[in-house]
Amino acid sequence: MEVVLPADLRQDASVAKRRHADLCRQKRVFDARSRIIGGDTEAWNSQVHDQKIREATERARHETFATEMRQNDKITCILEDRERRDRKTLSRATNDFQQSFQRPETRREFDLSDPLSLKKALPARQSDNDIRNTISGMQKFMGEDLNFRERKKFQEEQNREWSLQQQREWERARAHQKCAEDLYLQTRLKFDETARHLQMLESNARRAVCAAVKEFNRNQAIESQERKKLEKKQEEEDNLAEISNLLHGDLLSENPQQAASSFGPHRVIPGRWKGMSQEQLEQVHLTQKQQVLEKLRLQEEECQRDMDWDQRRIQKAREDLMYERQMQRHQRDLRRALDSSNRSLARQQCLQKKHMDEVSTNQLTGDYFTQFNTSSR
Repeated sequence: MEVVLPADLRQDASVAKRRHADLCRQKRVFDARSRIIGGDTEAWNSQVHDQKIREATERARHETFATEMRQNDKITCILEDRERRDRKTLSRATNDFQQSFQRPETRREFDLSDPLSLKKALPARQSDNDIRNTISGMQKFMGEDLNFRERKKFQEEQNREWSLQQQREWERARAHQKCAEDLYLQTRLKFDETARHLQMLESNARRAVCAAVKEFNRNQAIESQERKKLEKKQEEEDNLAEISNLLHGDLLSENPQQAASSFGPHRVIPGRWKGMSQEQLEQVHLTQKQQVLEKLRLQEEECQRDMDWDQRRIQKAREDLMYERQMQRHQRDLRRALDSSNRSLARQQCLQKKHMDEVSTNQLTGDYFTQFNTSSR
């Protein structure tokens, strides 16, 4: 922040004075009311001017004080830091001197404030029959004899024996419970083994059915391959016959029957054919009738085969459904038997647990009364 100087104040005052004079002149010239009524405007203006000068002087004085206060605060902080460091250094030096040359052991009255004086002194009593243990000394009370450790050790040993006995009883009870749990587990394992055996039988049956179906499909595939082989062999024989007919046919040997085609007796060469004979026409009609009859026979055989397959598939589905229902009934009977066995085992376990709780409660009550009687004695 800049500091206001007296020259600046005088310059501001002269500028304000000229500005005020101009304003007064404007008021006198342009203000009709003041020109007609009149008023001591100069006194008012001088008062306002004096007030402004006092305010500016007061502001400058406050800013000067603030600058001095900030400077004093900085100096105070520096001095406080220096004093803190000096005090810390002095304290460290004092502590070092005391640790080196003014140890507690070197003082003359150290024996009066020695923290180990009680350890170095003799005990209040050395035996139960110590002559220093007078009645007024109050060094021996009931239960505070020197054999207190042996007596306490004997009592602890007795408590330990009681605890071991109780622990052995709990272990026996736990062993009985474990035996019951093992029996229950063995029963569950036996039932699980039975269920697994039944499931294995079911899987074996299904596997046998799948193997039979697979064998049937394999036989069908073998028959299909044999049929294809026969068809291929027939085709090869036809090709050989065609080649033989071409080599030994009527066309090359100039046979009058050269109009006949080598693809079969019902085929002819159009360029050489002179017409069909009566025997050929009858043969054609007979062959057509045979083809129709053969086609009808094949259709009937195919329908019969489809019906047989449908009957087999329906029979197989019925057998599978009956077998599945039988297995479900068997599993339901096994589940009912298992649930009944579980309920009986649960009731036995609850009764055994209740009996064990009563035995343990009675044992704890007896131990408590025994301990109470021993303590009373």
